[in-house]
Amino acid sequence: MKKLISIAALLTVFIGFSQEEIVQSVYFDFDKYDLDQKQSDAVVNFIKTADSSRIESVEIFGYTDDIGKDAYNFKLSSNRATTIKDALLANGITNKIIVTIEGKGRILIDDDIVENLPEKRSKNRRVDVVLNLKPLPKIEIPGFYNTVQKNHIVGDHIYLDNLLFERGSSKLTFQAKTQLDKISKLLHRYKNLQFEVQGHVCCTPPYQKEAIDRETRKRQLSQNRAEAVYKYLVFKKIPKNRMTFKGYGNTVPLGKGSEYDRRVELVITKI
Repeated sequence: MKKLISIAALLTVFIGFSQEEIVQSVYFDFDKYDLDQKQSDAVVNFIKTADSSRIESVEIFGYTDDIGKDAYNFKLSSNRATTIKDALLANGITNKIIVTIEGKGRILIDDDIVENLPEKRSKNRRVDVVLNLKPLPKIEIPGFYNTVQKNHIVGDHIYLDNLLFERGSSKLTFQAKTQLDKISKLLHRYKNLQFEVQGHVCCTPPYQKEAIDRETRKRQLSQNRAEAVYKYLVFKKIPKNRMTFKGYGNTVPLGKGSEYDRRVELVITKI
């Protein structure tokens, strides 16, 4: 019988609730269970090129066509599955991840309704190598919070409701200092958090990014607001190496009203 194309580049991905399965099929000649080098290299490469951190297990299932007796086909399908297992082990694939090696026997066909019966049978003379992968890590999206939390991720914004300023001023109000006192206690508790103190302003013309600080008469109001919070946290003994500060002018409005844009936020930069 003319030799078949040995490896099918047919990968089927099934995504379920808990894991992902990738299947590669290795095809055999009629009544054969031996592999050539090309077939062996291809199935080994299928496993080795997968993300090793996600590999949970490998399952190997052998099949035959519908010609012949059941007992013979079960043995042949088992031999095909074992041949694939041996090829994997011989090429450094650990036995610990191979959890199933099973011959399934023949695959029945309704030959009165199947078109191209010889081709259908040839595709049933195979072994399916099933690679079970752990779920992809959950993608976490930075969020907005009104206090410091234990389990922040990089990019989280901590928007403090009372950390607002009078128009044109970078002086901390009594309410702002009271809230920073509470925040500093949490920052001492969660010592791993590093962050940027971000200052903002409102109510400047579109062509003018920054506003004038009425105390200093310099156009650096958002920077001064960020620095005022930074210095207060230093006063509360938050280490300087955990913090930076920067003014963002009017470039990041909240869209809630001008009074909410005269603010300072903490943005997590490292955990």
